[in-house]
Amino acid sequence: MRHGILFLFLLTLSTLLSAGEPFKFGTAVTPDGQTLYVDGTGILLNGEYVLPVMGEIHFSRVPERDWRREILKMQAGGIDIAACYIFWGHHEMQEGQMDWSGNRNLREFLEVCRDCHMKVVLRVGPFCHGEVYLGGIPEWVVDKALADPEQYRVRTTAPGFLAAVSRFYDAIGKQAEGLLWKDGGPVIGVQVDNESSGPWPYFAALKQAIIAAGMDVPFYTRTGWPKMQGPAVFGEILPLYGDYADGFWDRVLTDMPGDYRAAFRFKDSRLSAVIATEVFGTDQSTEMSAADRAYPYLTCELGGGMMPSYHRRIHIFDRDALALAICKVGSGSNLPGYYMYHGGTNPWCAEHSMAEFQASKYTFWNDLPHMTYDFQAPLGEMGQPNRSYHHLRLLHQLLRDWGGELAPMQPEFGEGPLRTATRRSGDRGFVFVNNYERMAELGAQPWNFCGRELTVPEGASFCFPFGLEFKRLHIDWATAQPFCKLRRALYFVAVDGIEPVLKINGREYHPRLDKPFRVKGVKVVVMSPQKALTAYKVSERKVRFSEGILYRDGRRLVEESWVPGEDLQAEKVREAGPAREIGMGQAFVAEQPSEADFEAAAVWDLPVPQVTDPDDWFLEIDYDGDVARVCADGRLVEDNFWNGRKMLVRVSDLAGKQAQLQILPLRKDAPIYLQAEQRAVLDGAPGDTLLALHGVRLIHRATK
Repeated sequence: MRHGILFLFLLTLSTLLSAGEPFKFGTAVTPDGQTLYVDGTGILLNGEYVLPVMGEIHFSRVPERDWRREILKMQAGGIDIAACYIFWGHHEMQEGQMDWSGNRNLREFLEVCRDCHMKVVLRVGPFCHGEVYLGGIPEWVVDKALADPEQYRVRTTAPGFLAAVSRFYDAIGKQAEGLLWKDGGPVIGVQVDNESSGPWPYFAALKQAIIAAGMDVPFYTRTGWPKMQGPAVFGEILPLYGDYADGFWDRVLTDMPGDYRAAFRFKDSRLSAVIATEVFGTDQSTEMSAADRAYPYLTCELGGGMMPSYHRRIHIFDRDALALAICKVGSGSNLPGYYMYHGGTNPWCAEHSMAEFQASKYTFWNDLPHMTYDFQAPLGEMGQPNRSYHHLRLLHQLLRDWGGELAPMQPEFGEGPLRTATRRSGDRGFVFVNNYERMAELGAQPWNFCGRELTVPEGASFCFPFGLEFKRLHIDWATAQPFCKLRRALYFVAVDGIEPVLKINGREYHPRLDKPFRVKGVKVVVMSPQKALTAYKVSERKVRFSEGILYRDGRRLVEESWVPGEDLQAEKVREAGPAREIGMGQAFVAEQPSEADFEAAAVWDLPVPQVTDPDDWFLEIDYDGDVARVCADGRLVEDNFWNGRKMLVRVSDLAGKQAQLQILPLRKDAPIYLQAEQRAVLDGAPGDTLLALHGVRLIHRATK
């Protein structure tokens, strides 16, 4: 009987939505008549389904001078929507004193996004988390809540707290005035709080305050975790979902704890058992309500990388993010949204770290680096591309060119050892395959695709088409992934270990890689995997190739390359003292070193190169140890929890100053998590500790 009631409820909701009953959102029409709606399937731009890609960047963690370039690089990577936390604590450190200057200038950031044709979703808090100090809530608010919880208890409808939040929202509304979608601007959505279980009156009060502040936008969202306390009003706020390859927040020191492996499988449920568990407990039910299923499947926190915390030093692999994205899109998601897509640097504060740390009054769950928020994202802290940037670009271009066809297709889940999902409409569609799982050996798997016996190599994540139409071509099927379509050309990407065969208009073609051939006047190219990683669709007529990042700035194509330069000689001026005893913090995990602990660090004087444009030069520091940090004239400018990756430092932060590198030794018995590769380095070090500086190298961000 319960199944019957569920079916009737879903049918009723579906009927209402398909009949044009809208969600209860804001103005969806621009002055020139463009429309942006959300229905129960996905996102419609001017009445047509699109499948956009969203990527997180935090403007207050990125130098203002870099915003335009980095937004354009995100766009070149396939990002259509920039999601952005507005950290209250970055703007109102003192009550009543708002700071929207420099890197905190929201209005200028939105103007940059408008000029670059990048849509924006603002995540306005008041709680953001984002691994910032006190979760983004200003310290003066937390102090008031501790002194008078009845009036100021955070993340409740306490009147003093809501009044303070409303004033902050009003300030955001003024910053965004004239830049909303209804004005022809970039802001299309607003997220209400973050990682909140409600109850619903809290969400309702925040949404009302957002609208009162003038933020009238096509949709309002919330993260779809943790489980809501009690019922929610349907259609008011969209739940958005997420998943991660691994998490720094777990309290155990083992590989892939909990259910992270589920993120590498196609599944009917949108929920994740691994998000926010350190805060809200482990009861993240995988059962979805009928109302949840009536919303479109959109994500806002698909792990583009992961931060290392002090006690858990995650090292993300190149293919982690692609496998997550393939699994989410194959499972029916019509908005892959990455957290993070672009890393950043925390603002400096003389009184305390601006990152989350265990000794704080609130959000004391983990110790994070004071300055770096690189996140091992596709575009790192300084805008440097990781290989995941290029792997993801290939999928994102497919979604740009075929997303309108894909979005209304529902998923069907394959059975057997090979992980597959099919999204189809009649006899056309896409098959998604993922034979990759982080820290697991899956082995090669046999697969029958459209009557063709294949062997899928371990580590492969891809999408094959069937039944697609282009010009006078009918693509019966292809054992190569679509990349893009031009006016008179189709590009595909071969998968390592699988012979690319295309059946077009009933005839099989066995193309040579990177060699075009023609079918009925259409140029067809199957690129090798290596060549594809350099391919960019730069117009409807042209694909260009670059070993770096190729982005369009107005009419100009810009090629950015990160070029290794000379090795620099750092002068050691102090040997390390004894390695410190590592205690447990108030969250019962290993506690990061204090300022006093760095009195026992090894110290090097760093050479500061004399370059004409220091903004485009970086020092790459290759070291082993516990924690490294760089100070300029005694002030901390960069730090790093060792996880096997090299550390980058901006030369612009060091120019004209005395620069020093400090490294603490890491004890072999340290109660921290390291992955197997880094654990082997630690275990293989002579003596009881690990400390080494392998080199300092100059890196140039060159453009032409």
